[in-house]
Amino acid sequence: MKALKPSMKENKRYLLISGKNLKENIEKAILDFVGIGGMSKLGLSYIETGKDFVIICINRQAVDLVRASVCVWPEKITVKKVSGTLKGLKG
Repeated sequence: MKALKPSMKENKRYLLISGKNLKENIEKAILDFVGIGGMSKLGLSYIETGKDFVIICINRQAVDLVRASVCVWPEKITVKKVSGTLKGLKG
């Protein structure tokens, strides 16, 4: 199977998010805000999880949707940083 051309690949963004119970709350917040159809377009994946932070990877076009859904959620969850690379996010 051939590899995809660079123009065909999804452009990803990495978000550093802090708060409590993030694994559950992020998915619930996004699902409540954009629904199942919007959730499928995000391409959400967890890169790294810690005690009070998580790094997620999403599609580039969905950054605003994720930020808005986290902002509206009743529990305190904040997006600390957004980057195109993991090195830029951690550095």
